[in-house]
Amino acid sequence: MIDIRSDTVTLPTSAMRQAMHTAEVGDDVYGDDPTVNRLQDMCAELLGQEAALFMPSGTQSNLVALLTHCQRGDEYIVGADAHTFKYEGGGAAALGGIQPQTIPFADNGELPLDQVTEQVKAKDVHFAVTRLLCLENTQHGRVQTIDYMNRARLLADSHGLLLHLDGARMANAAVALGVSLEDVSKPFHTVSLCLSKGLGAPVGSVLLGDKAFIEQALRWRKVTGGGMRQAGILAAAGILAITEGFARLHEDHEHAQQLAGLLGNVAGVNVRSGWTQSNMVWLDYDSIEGVDHGQALPAYAKERGVRISVGRNAGRLVLHSGVSDKDVNTVADVVAGYFKQHVS
Repeated sequence: MIDIRSDTVTLPTSAMRQAMHTAEVGDDVYGDDPTVNRLQDMCAELLGQEAALFMPSGTQSNLVALLTHCQRGDEYIVGADAHTFKYEGGGAAALGGIQPQTIPFADNGELPLDQVTEQVKAKDVHFAVTRLLCLENTQHGRVQTIDYMNRARLLADSHGLLLHLDGARMANAAVALGVSLEDVSKPFHTVSLCLSKGLGAPVGSVLLGDKAFIEQALRWRKVTGGGMRQAGILAAAGILAITEGFARLHEDHEHAQQLAGLLGNVAGVNVRSGWTQSNMVWLDYDSIEGVDHGQALPAYAKERGVRISVGRNAGRLVLHSGVSDKDVNTVADVVAGYFKQHVS
């Protein structure tokens, strides 16, 4: 099966499996796992942050960041379709008593900074304390510029806010911008970097910030159940993800452009203009009476060897290391075949 549901479906490379098999390990809760320590040191250096903490997942990494930054009754400003708000089970509210203040994303994936300013609460007993601004890069595959992120930091500083990046796909952003991971990380107080999406590790994210922040985050990792013992087995794959996985990300971006081009003239479906900036192709479909594309298209594609996860009226196709040049052509043929069947 060609699986383009997400870049989370990537499989560890042979080199990763070998590294995991031979990894030197210890008890990471005691801080004794040398491979975890090596991964954390590497990530801190690559992102230009003081310290790093290996986490089981990106959801936990973001949650721990929010729990560390905010007290109960505090507020964070976040995009209305952001992962930390919409797709992480309401963890900040459920476990931290942290209130989200949402703002719709602009067409380019930015949070309009004038609207952010309007939502910063005055110091008044009636209001939650606005503590944190959370951004994403990429946001649904859309790349946020260094200039925008720098302006967001200036805004945060002017209002005494902290600035956190959900950098699940920040490596894709760095590749698309032609800059380093440190360049993307630099404007932020804290960053969550996911290793198990396009970078290809089977498990794990890394939370980064200054040493004082990471010391506090370590406690919240324990509280939320993230203390893993001989975790070097997983960190070994993460080390290859941040090096070899990063080096090949440009291939996924090229495949996304290739797929967008192949689908550009297919009747019944529209490639969303301007959204193919990294490894995602977003599609909008023409409505057809009696047809739920969200059900019919995945079923049609699965019968032809392609796994797709899309909605009723729109969806994304995600390119990753498991998709070859030939696979891209196959996916395009399958999607085109589906819409030809319904449009004709």
